[in-house]
Amino acid sequence: MTDRLHEQKVLILDFGSQYTQNIARKVRECQVYCEIHPCTIPLDKIVEFNAKGIILSGGPASVLDPSSPLCDPKLFELEVPVLGICYGMQLITQLLGGKVNPSDHREFGRAELMLKEFSHLFEGVRNNSIVWMSHGDRISKLPNDFKSIAFTGNSPLAAIENPIAKIYGLQFHPEVVHTLEGEKILKNFLFKICECSTNWKMESLVEFMIENIRQQVGNEKVICGLSGGVDSSVAAVLIHKAIGDNLYCMFIDNGLLRTGEKEKVEKTFRDNFNINLDVLDASDKFLNKLAGITDPEQKRKSIGNTFIEVFEEEAKRLGNFTFLAQGTLYPDVIESVSFKGPSAVIKSHHNVGGLPEKMNLKLLEPFRELFKDEVRKLGKEMDISDEIINRQPFPGPGLAIRILGNITRDRLDILRAADKIILEEIKKAGLYNDLWQSFAVLLPVKTVGVMGDSRTYENVIAIRAVTSTDGMTADWAHLPYELLGTFSNRIINEVHGVNRVVYDISSKPPGTIEWE
Repeated sequence: MTDRLHEQKVLILDFGSQYTQNIARKVRECQVYCEIHPCTIPLDKIVEFNAKGIILSGGPASVLDPSSPLCDPKLFELEVPVLGICYGMQLITQLLGGKVNPSDHREFGRAELMLKEFSHLFEGVRNNSIVWMSHGDRISKLPNDFKSIAFTGNSPLAAIENPIAKIYGLQFHPEVVHTLEGEKILKNFLFKICECSTNWKMESLVEFMIENIRQQVGNEKVICGLSGGVDSSVAAVLIHKAIGDNLYCMFIDNGLLRTGEKEKVEKTFRDNFNINLDVLDASDKFLNKLAGITDPEQKRKSIGNTFIEVFEEEAKRLGNFTFLAQGTLYPDVIESVSFKGPSAVIKSHHNVGGLPEKMNLKLLEPFRELFKDEVRKLGKEMDISDEIINRQPFPGPGLAIRILGNITRDRLDILRAADKIILEEIKKAGLYNDLWQSFAVLLPVKTVGVMGDSRTYENVIAIRAVTSTDGMTADWAHLPYELLGTFSNRIINEVHGVNRVVYDISSKPPGTIEWE
């Protein structure tokens, strides 16, 4: 990104909260750029970041635990406004000379916030507004020069401030939807306290990104592994706008695609965008390598290694390339990198590292700082069709991680047929754009059934449908019973080899969206 686009920015220090990315998304929705960094970031890096404001996230630890995560206390001397949320507020108290004690009553869930006195942080916020609490410790003594500005029934110090130093603390989470006026509170911090301006706008972002790509790439050639998903599709169109025919896209059919996937990608990018596109059918190679593998991680590694092998061979055949373009997103980066502190690696992502080192290519990742919804907005600014922009995420390993157990052509055919029915009915019901993902999973068990007065012993299909904003957290979708009944009737009647259909009602966390 250009410095002009990052003149106004906020630093978020992560103490391990499951809501840290919610904070970042809320800040960006206010059209202010921000970045998440580990709480252990050195002070000189914080100074170098030159933030207009710093937000300390919540976290699962207690500040009373000697091993709890800390930040450098000298950041409070930088004369930069600070907002501590939950654990962040208690850490401010602890580091600046106040006291935190275990609470007799843990406060979790909705609470009414009573405003005590005027604060710029609560300008325009109603008294008795609903907020979302989640804490087991409480502040028993404020640091010097701090005062209480709000309380709840169980928290006499639900919000604190030092208005001279511009340091604020909230015992509740303004970044979650359950805090009804959380956005207003964050806006007050950003605009009234930090005095940020709105410079993170999609219309200007397209122009800046094209300019940056041109500067980074020059006259060199770029190869892009195109999957047909939102991220790689928008990346391909953006890069093509920047460098034209110096972009070459490669679509590899690994035999693990959904029905009609390859044909749709070919038509869209070759016919509509006139982008150089090489389509390669390597399904035999992928499926042969997967034969007999049932462990999920081994599946991913086999697919990843085979992809590298095929991609490298085909790239050499196409010509000499300097850059590899990837649709890597900010959540991919964060999930794939352990901060060596309160956060840990959740899972590895296929497009974060690996391939360039082997192929001696430089990475071109225009979306490395963006969330999925921001990429969608970017695509709309470039007039990419809704069919592409609103496409539900599809995993890199494809149907291999939606078939539990052995991968065979027969099992792939069963899953494709069931998945096609689910997508057809979801779209027919007008729910496709309301769901983050909706798909079928083929289980590694068979059950007894009765069809036409005869006993059957056939496969089970599980249906997964979730709602989410960024894939970091997700709730199972409360689909109408009639729709679930249609799924079951059509799949059992139309898909040979299936006699039972079940519905997954797990949220993320504790489950993941994909089954493997």
